[in-house]
Amino acid sequence: MKRVFILGGTAEARELAARLHPENVVVTSLAGRVKAPRLPVGAVVIGGFGGSLGLARWLWEHPVDVVVDATHPFAAKMSEAAAEAAGMTGIPLLGLRRPGWTQEPGDDWRWVSSLEEAARSLPGTRVFLTTGRRSLPVFDGIPGVWFLARSVDPPDDPVSMEVILSRGPYTLEGELALMREHRIDTLVTKDSGGELTRAKLVAARELGVPVVMVKRPPVPAEVPYVETVAEAVAWVHAAE
Repeated sequence: MKRVFILGGTAEARELAARLHPENVVVTSLAGRVKAPRLPVGAVVIGGFGGSLGLARWLWEHPVDVVVDATHPFAAKMSEAAAEAAGMTGIPLLGLRRPGWTQEPGDDWRWVSSLEEAARSLPGTRVFLTTGRRSLPVFDGIPGVWFLARSVDPPDDPVSMEVILSRGPYTLEGELALMREHRIDTLVTKDSGGELTRAKLVAARELGVPVVMVKRPPVPAEVPYVETVAEAVAWVHAAE
């Protein structure tokens, strides 16, 4: 039996916790940014640690054998803090990142390196934003552009755009209907990967809508990474 600490918040993190529990002691950390998160099995810690030193302090104070960083592919600061904390404590760390999306024939993707670049690169004037509520201020107030934003929770501050609150998974039929109803001519999203929200990309392809795709941030070079939950389970079992 190992004591496994998962930095979570993703479907992969929940699946990993389920695969490891109850044969192992599993604790999952959630950032607390979603008001009603989907909770994994096992123990749960909610809230930030205050950077790498705070996370290292938590790891020193709690018995942990291994750490798995299964946070969102765009949670770069958390991944950097995890790598630094693992270096301070000497606890083995694995990164679990699902693969990004793959462009297919008929897709019109415009790759950008940041949300700010995305805001400067909009090819249309009726834009569907699926980049999360914390990103909305970057796009708010762009003249001549109407925005439909979708997020799990409402934005922290008022924005001059239409916001719909929803949580995936989404169907192709639903995404097609939504984009047709609002006459969407541009989709902005992050290269998050996974199946829960991939239907919007298929809908954009079928409707001929260009996609402004934000590239993933780099991962810490010193951390080994795997792409599947099965690989992460095998790593935990093999860790010493």
